[in-house]
Amino acid sequence: MSKETWMTVTGNVVNPPQKNRTANGSVTNFRVASTAQRFDREAQRWVDKKPLFLDVECWGDLGGNVSHTLTKGDPVIVFGELYTDEWESDQGRRSRIKLRAEAVGPDLTKGTADFRRTQRSAAPASEPPAAEAPPAEAPSVDDAEREDGPADDAPVGDYRSAEEELYEVDSDDLLAPALH
Repeated sequence: MSKETWMTVTGNVVNPPQKNRTANGSVTNFRVASTAQRFDREAQRWVDKKPLFLDVECWGDLGGNVSHTLTKGDPVIVFGELYTDEWESDQGRRSRIKLRAEAVGPDLTKGTADFRRTQRSAAPASEPPAAEAPPAEAPSVDDAEREDGPADDAPVGDYRSAEEELYEVDSDDLLAPALH
């Protein structure tokens, strides 16, 4: 049985994310404020409760992406593991609840976002890069995927044309029971 406490928090970034290098790798930290609401029957409207402020830490590639993407005030959704950070201070034993993020994203109920995949190297981390390796080329972008939008005659959607199929169906597949 797992003893971790997983949580999803929606809120706003309180401070600019700060990226730091540690002995265990790079980490990016920021605070998120989440304000729940309740319905006030007398006033017949929603009112804010007290906000929850939570420290968030993002390790590795997630931290790098967060530090390059998020700014103070951005609406976010954070999913991760809650834990208690403890330390000794002049005032004695201290602790604070933190959220070690597994995933962070924009809250699209508050606006839109432009997603760009980060480029990863093709070689596994255990192999040194080849001495004569040519520079990696950026993936080609067709008219339907360009930032300035599709060309007038470019198809939009999952298929390029009505004749194309997502996959070829084998007649034996039609006899197999469907998994639901």
